Order: sequence, then structure tokens, then C-alpha cells
Amino acid sequence: MNTHNQVSNQSHGKHSHKSGHNKHTSRKSHGGGRGSFKRQPSPRKEGFTRQKTTHHNKPHIPELAPGDIRIIPLGGVEQIGQNMNVIETNDDIFVVDIGIQFSSELETPGVDYIIPNIKYLVERKDKIRGVFVTHGHLDHIGAFPYIIDQIGYPKVYCGLLTKWMIDKRNDEFPHLQKLEYEVIEPGNRITIGNDIKVQVFAVTHSIPDAIGFSFETPQGNVILAGDTKLEHIDTEPVQREHDAYGKLARPGQENLIFLSDSTSAEKPGWSKNESDIIENILQLVKESKSRVFLGTFASQISRITAVLDGAHQFGKKVVLEGRSMKTNVDICIKSGRYVPPKGLIISADEANNYPPDKLVYLLTGSQGEEFAALMRISSKKHPKIRFNDRDTVILSSSVIPGNAVAIQKMKDNLARHDLRIVEYQTSEIHASGHGNQDELLWIQKTVGAKFFMPVHGHHAMLKVHAQAVVERNGFDRKNIVVPDNGSIIDVNRDGFTVHKQKAPNNVTVVEGFRVGDIQDVVVRDRKTLTKEGIFVVIATIDPKTGKMRKSPDIISRGFVYLRDSKELIQGARTLIKQSIIRNSKGKNPVDFEIVKKRLADDLGRYLVQNTGKRPIIIPVVLGV
Repeated sequence: MNTHNQVSNQSHGKHSHKSGHNKHTSRKSHGGGRGSFKRQPSPRKEGFTRQKTTHHNKPHIPELAPGDIRIIPLGGVEQIGQNMNVIETNDDIFVVDIGIQFSSELETPGVDYIIPNIKYLVERKDKIRGVFVTHGHLDHIGAFPYIIDQIGYPKVYCGLLTKWMIDKRNDEFPHLQKLEYEVIEPGNRITIGNDIKVQVFAVTHSIPDAIGFSFETPQGNVILAGDTKLEHIDTEPVQREHDAYGKLARPGQENLIFLSDSTSAEKPGWSKNESDIIENILQLVKESKSRVFLGTFASQISRITAVLDGAHQFGKKVVLEGRSMKTNVDICIKSGRYVPPKGLIISADEANNYPPDKLVYLLTGSQGEEFAALMRISSKKHPKIRFNDRDTVILSSSVIPGNAVAIQKMKDNLARHDLRIVEYQTSEIHASGHGNQDELLWIQKTVGAKFFMPVHGHHAMLKVHAQAVVERNGFDRKNIVVPDNGSIIDVNRDGFTVHKQKAPNNVTVVEGFRVGDIQDVVVRDRKTLTKEGIFVVIATIDPKTGKMRKSPDIISRGFVYLRDSKELIQGARTLIKQSIIRNSKGKNPVDFEIVKKRLADDLGRYLVQNTGKRPIIIPVVLGV
């Protein structure tokens, strides 16, 4: 094997190798797929239609050497979300998580979700022995409906609550077959594929049934912990954390490589314990003399169930508002993972029969989403609930990047009700489900694997994680690899190779009823439409002489208001006439493509010189 015991060139520079030298190529640009979307029927009737992509100069993927282990992160190492990792032996493939990435209106306008590119798996689906799921958050299970059928419906290994959450997600896509599950718990050790054993261990996160996996290969254990933090007492992890991470290796079966969450690697120290956060929230609920409204992520299931139990203890009733809040509590109940006291949960209508100090509302919308419960109540658009100045609103969630403006608008709305607002910045009422840097370093050192791969985060987060492991834990930088999406890493006891070739990794998106690649030009045009607008010109000419039949029509959307820009538009009309005459005069017949192209160029220069903006220009030239 051509060993490559190093951090990738993008991470820590070049290093010598035991035999030979493989150079990393620069990161492949996203959005290079070919083809275009077509209108398709609703997925509720016939399933999603997937864009077919024609491949030219398809890169040759090296064969896996006998006995080696191949690891491919198909998502989650250049972004938050889209988590999916592949573990491959000569005979088997194991998939860990199938997550989505939420799109950004600034970066990917018009896109619903971004999902992992699975072309590598589709071509090898006969080798897939199972999908292993660490927990039930959408960045780890959200892409199931778009992917599971494409890889042959392998058996799914996960916790009980995670199973229910996957099924709830898939219920919206009736074209899917019923999935085959094996429900597993920490401490289980199962055998799968060609006699590969998988050890299941407990992981602390913000949702029940979070688990990690240790794949016991002939080369050693390949360990993936999913999203992780530590329960600790004054920075000393509790015993169950020692048991979870410290007992994965056993005589004759050492830990080969550890793939570790990097989401909060840039944050120093230790994160707050969820138990402490819950205690602070419950104290606020207990002390309140009127209604309490708690806005939090519906995915914070441990927090939500604890508040339900606390409210019951204090003799209060709970109203659930928001679709995802109701859905997640319902899943907990149906799965048997949580059974609320009888009569605890009531409707908004029933709440009118109770005194204000006996009511707690659990709400979605802590990120200022326009149609979520908290925003609708704050803007007086909710049909049944109104705030008053005696209420307390607890915002128990951090600001997701990009949501600051919406959250500020919601807070302004709340402030107009003269109620009490408690925020996480001023009170310890929120904690991340991801461990800070000192926690991650403790986990890495306790696992003690020979090689290390940071995952789950933007590239800069992975680099910070890798650097901390080297500088603070004294780990050999030659034994770290910082991957890209699609990186192919072959590993054995002696070292690893990061191949120049990558698994297909161009961006795959979900847009309405369509799934497929998205081209750079499509995203660029959407961004331009959002920021600069559109300028449409409709002109009719004599196809033989090139003379214009009448003054051109002009349509502007998102660029300038025509009635207030008469001088600009008149100049544009004059330019349009001159451009068309110049490029069509004496041509018989007129070359309409040349006329339109040069008209667009002339208009583009004119508009940017006079407005500083570059709208999308669509020239329509008709021969009449």
C-alpha cells in the first residue's frame, strides 16, 4: 500500500511518505453537473424524479487493496449538515447517516435542501450491508426519502426513537417501500456483512437515543461518534463518558481511526451541561406568576420532555404550538420513549379554562420564522393566542447564522407587548448539543485511535480541530487527515492514502419535486435576480430589412421602477434602436442570435454605467 500518513496538503503542508508520494488535488468546484430539470409529477403520487447526469471524462476510482479499509465522507465535511460517511471493505459497504443541509436564500436561492451525492454508492449498492444512524436530527436523517430507494433499501440500524423519526419523515413520501430496521442500543455488539462486528456505544447529545459505532475491521476499529458533547462535573466527565469512549478497544482489536464531530471545535473550554440548562428553565417556570412561553428548537427533545415533567411537578398545564413541536412530542409518546402524565398537555382552547399562572406554552419559532407559532403570536396573527404584559417569554435557543434579522424582528414584536423576555445571552437557558474544544480533545485522547479525521463542520472548523489535537494533545500531525466531500481515504495499520481522485461530489439538491445536480449558472442567475433584478426588452423588426416596426417594450422587475426612471428608459430605448439597426442593417436574412447577443452586451454596459447595477437582461427580438 502506498502509505500517506499525513494531514492533507490543504491542512498542514506536505510530508514525506514511507513509499511514494501522492499529491492532493485542489478541491473540486461544486455545481458542475450537466443536464436540466424538467417539470415532474408530485412525489406523493409517483415519487421524486431524479435528474440524469451524463458523465464525461469520468475519473477512475482506484481499486481498494486487499485488506484495506476505505473511508469516504460524502457530506458533512465542508458544511454544517448533509452528514454521510461510507466505510468500505473488500466485500462490504456500511453507510453512516443520511442527512440534509438546509439551503440559504443568499447562497442557493430556490433550493429546498442540499443532499449528499450518492453516485459512488449507487454504482456499488450490491455491497451495501446496512445504514447506521447516530441520531434523529434532520442533518443526519433528513435525506432518507431522496436516497434510500436509490441504494437498494438496505437494513437500517438505529435507536428506537430514531426509527420513529425516520418513519415520520418518510411518511410524507408514500412511493417509498417500508424500511427494514434493527433497533439497537448502547452496549449491543452485532455482526453484519462478512463477519464484521459493530460495537454500539452511548453518546451525549440534545436528543435521546444518540449513539456511536465502532466497526471492528481486521485492520482495527473504525469509530464514528456522530454529534457529541460530554456530561461533566466541573470539567470532569461523568463515569458513563469514560465507559463509552474508553472501552472501545480490546486486546487484539485496537482503535484504528476516529471520525470526530467538529461543529464547536472553534469554541474554547467546555460547553454547558444540558441538565444545568434545564434546571435554570424550570426555575423560571416555577417562579412565574403568569403564563410562560418557551421558544426552543423542536429538535431539543431532552429539554422539551424535561419541561413537560417540570410543569407537571409544579401543577401547571402545557400547550404545544407549532407543527414540528407537536410532531416530535407525538413521536416520543408513540415510540414509548416518553409518556407524559395524563391530562398534562392541553389545547389552546382548553387553556382558557385555567388561571394564567398554571399555563406553560412550548413553541416553535425561536429563529423568527415567519409562519412559526412564536412569530405569529408576537405579530398578533395567531387565531387563538394573544400576549399580555404579565407574560414571560423564554428564548432558549442560539441564533443560527443568517437568522439574526428575523430574530430581531420577532424580539421587537415581543417588546411591543411590554412582557418579560429572557434570552440565552443574559441567562443560562440554552446549551449546544456539540462539545467545545476541550471536550473534543478529551474524547480524542480517551479513544486513543492511531489515526484521526475531523468531520461534521466547515473546512475551517475541521482545521481548527486538527490543529488543537496536534498542539494541545501532542498527536502526530502525520496521522491526521482533513477531508473534503468525496475524499477517498484508504487506511490500514501502517498508514493511509488520500487518493487524488474523489468520489462524485458535485452539489445535489432538492427543488420541489426534483432531485439532481444544480449548475453554477443557475445559482448565479438566481442570485442576480435577487440582488439586481431583471430587464426585459421586446422588439419587433422586419426580418428582411432589420427596420423596427415600433418602439420597443421594456419590462423591469426588481431593477428600477419605470415611472421614476423615465430618462434612463428613454436612453435605453434609443440605445436599443441603434443596436438593432447596427447589427441587422443590410443582413438578409437577419441573424437574430447575433442581434440579441450584441443588444444584451450594449444594454449591459449602458445600465451599469448609469445605475451601477447588473440586472439579468433578456432581449426578445421578433421578426414580423
